[in-house]
Amino acid sequence: MNFISKNIRHLRDLKGLSQEQLAEELGITRSNLGSKEEGRSQPNLDLLISISNYFRIPVDILIKKDLTKAKDFSFIELGNQRVLFPIMVDSENEDLIEVVPVKTSAGYLAGYDDPEYIEQLAKIKLPFLPTGKHRAFPIKGDSMLPMKDGAFVIGKFVENRSDIVDGKTYILLTLNNGMVYKRVYNRIHMNNTLQLVSDNSAYEPYEVAIDEVLELWEFTCSINTQEYSAEELKLSSIVQMFNSLGVELEALKKMIG
Repeated sequence: MNFISKNIRHLRDLKGLSQEQLAEELGITRSNLGSKEEGRSQPNLDLLISISNYFRIPVDILIKKDLTKAKDFSFIELGNQRVLFPIMVDSENEDLIEVVPVKTSAGYLAGYDDPEYIEQLAKIKLPFLPTGKHRAFPIKGDSMLPMKDGAFVIGKFVENRSDIVDGKTYILLTLNNGMVYKRVYNRIHMNNTLQLVSDNSAYEPYEVAIDEVLELWEFTCSINTQEYSAEELKLSSIVQMFNSLGVELEALKKMIG
């Protein structure tokens, strides 16, 4: 279903603009805009891009998602999912990524849905990322070798949790465990949970109720802030190899014995 007509009208109302004011911003006539809002005609690609740039909302969201439930631009509710807006851009209209700092990562649980908290986060630009809403999260500990303590993981916001792909890695904001980075297996259809697995086999897998998952971000890329030593690289490569093969060290010992 195409929601573009009602979305244009609703977003204009959120901005407190008249048809004439928005038409001027978009470089079209008021009657042209009126026909788009009333569904008498569809915007062409150039106009869609202009609308997308003006409201800072991706074209596919403008067309495919009903945004009329939004009461402001801090976030938009789609069913029971949160879609974070706006996508921040710089003066050259390049997407910016909010960075959750290591020292205040614990405060993210309290501030993740507060527009003022999100607004004050530092921002970076990574032009090679795919379209979508991205955010950078700090990694703590050694549960996801070879990801090093202090690294940052860039994640793309997941709108629909049925899109979870078994075995892929995600950053999750959970009600009881805070922010975690794990390999995820979808168990929603079985018992309404997600199974979270560490790449470091020293950490046991565990399950979290889907209702406790406040946010879900799919891994896009990572940024290491420290150099690996040759020994670390050798060890992490060995651990990663065994994990990918699904072979436990203890089982291997028994086979040798």
